Amino acid sequence: MARKLVIWGEIKTIRVMDGTIRIAESELLKVKELIAHPWRKTLLYIKALGPGLITGASDDDPSGIGTYSSVGAKFGLAILWMAAWLLPIMLAVQEVCARIGIVTNKGLAGVLLEHYRKRIVMPAVLLLIIANVVNIGADIGAMAASLEMLTGVNYYLAAILFSVAILLLEVFVQYHLYVKFLKWLTLSVFAYIVTGFLIKPDWLDILKQSFIPQISISEEYIFAMIAVFGTTITPYLFFWQTSEEVEEDRLLKAGSDGPTIHQKIIRMRTDVNTGMILANVVFFFIVLTTAQVLFKHGITDIESAEQAALALKPLAGEHAYLLFAAGIIGTGLLAIPVLAGSGAYALAEIMEWQEGLELEFSQAKGFYLVIAFSIIVGLSLNFFHINPITALYYSAYLNGIISLPLLFVIMVVGNDPEIMGEETHPRYVKFFGWVAILFMAMAVIVSVLLLFYKR
Repeated sequence: MARKLVIWGEIKTIRVMDGTIRIAESELLKVKELIAHPWRKTLLYIKALGPGLITGASDDDPSGIGTYSSVGAKFGLAILWMAAWLLPIMLAVQEVCARIGIVTNKGLAGVLLEHYRKRIVMPAVLLLIIANVVNIGADIGAMAASLEMLTGVNYYLAAILFSVAILLLEVFVQYHLYVKFLKWLTLSVFAYIVTGFLIKPDWLDILKQSFIPQISISEEYIFAMIAVFGTTITPYLFFWQTSEEVEEDRLLKAGSDGPTIHQKIIRMRTDVNTGMILANVVFFFIVLTTAQVLFKHGITDIESAEQAALALKPLAGEHAYLLFAAGIIGTGLLAIPVLAGSGAYALAEIMEWQEGLELEFSQAKGFYLVIAFSIIVGLSLNFFHINPITALYYSAYLNGIISLPLLFVIMVVGNDPEIMGEETHPRYVKFFGWVAILFMAMAVIVSVLLLFYKR
């Protein structure tokens, strides 16, 4: 009887005879090769990274940077605990989305349409696209301002150049080439981790603040909690993660000789966990840095992500400032395609259009036109002098509200044996998924009560 064994991320075939496990000689040689050449193990690990890594890194886009910077400057370390407490929730939620894509071979909107009426799913998708467009606008503005600070190039010219470059790349470059470019852009998020070490904080105090919640029952604090949740556990990542697992499956050309669903889930979990841990660590360091540098020096209100970078220049030094500004550009280049693509996938599935980044423009016009529309409208917001930090902060809050019903739905769908077969939620995914729903429901109820109490 043949079974599968996972050894350092690879699936090995073993034989079980009379209760004794026997590994084929060829497989044993491969195991020895892995032990003798640890770089091969590293290469296999890097090869397994894809949608989950990109999803995690894009979670820390300029809009996220602006939100984290705002709460760090406004509340200091009082909201740092959310990084540690949200990590298991982030891991669980993204695994749910990835599992749905792997098992059903459909995007999230397509799966929802099978179980809910179109008039229920459509408003959620339209709200998703609106929130995405606002995020895109804020990201483009932050990138353009950062480039202007670094090089002196005109702000509006930089915004147009970034938008055109991203649009052309997403529309005319196939996914299997495009994903390699996006994967390497994730390195830019390490700028914030480096910045955190450059300012030399009191790590013992940081450790104490990281795990003990300091919740203040005030309108501003609860609003900030929902905004942080909305920019960390954000709906566009649900749709992107599910759809990109489908894209990955197309690239793998799954068939009789292709990986099984269980093997895909093993690979996916490595990918998703890496991406979410990276996103969470960056979230932690942005709040830490702004709390230690801005809050401690009396700078509690910032109006844009680039202003946060400028504020760091005289206080944290030239290198921290440059890293912060360069990180905004890198994460923006990574996140905008994800923002535009997630809305396009969702709407295309509802409208039953051809969709996918592997298709040419002539094959999926509606899909690519949604991407173009999202980027162009996002760009145009920068010409109306809309305060980007206000827009993204409220957008993050809106994402937090939208995420609540979507989380409920994906938790129900992902645990339905008729849809998922044997691949329903593992226990830890089920536990932390419902914890996320309970946490957000309580935060929204308190927020509404405080709003009416204020009136």
